[in-house]
Amino acid sequence: MQLLLIRHATAEDHGHPAGDSSRALVEKGQKQARRVANFLCEQDLIPDVLLTSPVLRAKETAEILAEGGSPKPTIEPWLSCGMRPEEAVRELRAYREIDRVAIVGHEPDFSILVEFLIGANPGTIKVKKTSVLGIDMGRYPQLMFSLPCAFLD
Repeated sequence: MQLLLIRHATAEDHGHPAGDSSRALVEKGQKQARRVANFLCEQDLIPDVLLTSPVLRAKETAEILAEGGSPKPTIEPWLSCGMRPEEAVRELRAYREIDRVAIVGHEPDFSILVEFLIGANPGTIKVKKTSVLGIDMGRYPQLMFSLPCAFLD
């Protein structure tokens, strides 16, 4: 399985009156998400399955990806802020027969997950907003590519 990790796009600032999970994408974030959708199409990286955190900014990012050709997103509570890498690996086993799975989520969860999967030292990976990382989840998971958000701004 190829695993695509897509960090949500730029959202409203912290301190939203309704709480952190109610922070929506700003206009810049919507544009970033459309660029990711275009990139996935252009590079023939459309996922077979798209999973997203239930947090609004991640859901909105995933919905824009779906508008750009990805499948309709499935909301997965385990992708919420605070996801543990062991739990993510356990949950992803259900998709091991799928060729390409994309997950939309948060930091620092994604950095910790990538470090866990590829055996990197803690604190060495930082996944920026709207970054796309590809991991080959074969017997020995390895990073296939990392597209930093600067490319998408």
